[in-house]
Amino acid sequence: MSTVSFNAYTALNTTRPADTAKAATKPDADKNVVAEGINDFRAALQQAEKTTMQTAVTGADPHAMVAALANAELMLDAAVTIRDKVVEAYQELLRMPV
Repeated sequence: MSTVSFNAYTALNTTRPADTAKAATKPDADKNVVAEGINDFRAALQQAEKTTMQTAVTGADPHAMVAALANAELMLDAAVTIRDKVVEAYQELLRMPV
């Protein structure tokens, strides 16, 4: 299994001119950003669990375990922040006068 690294700040602030030009001409229907994010989240948690178990059982590199756990914590923080923003936006929609 490959190591998955994700930095929410870099991913959100990175501009991709090629993607923007492609999106303006034709929407990419087979690419789902939400599904990719969920898959990255799942992979990071599985990698952290696997690395932690290897360290506990075989005494593998503890630095790799700390890095994997930090990556999983970052992914969890990003997911919680996104969830909070979605809930906040939904609550704002409910407050709008009809």
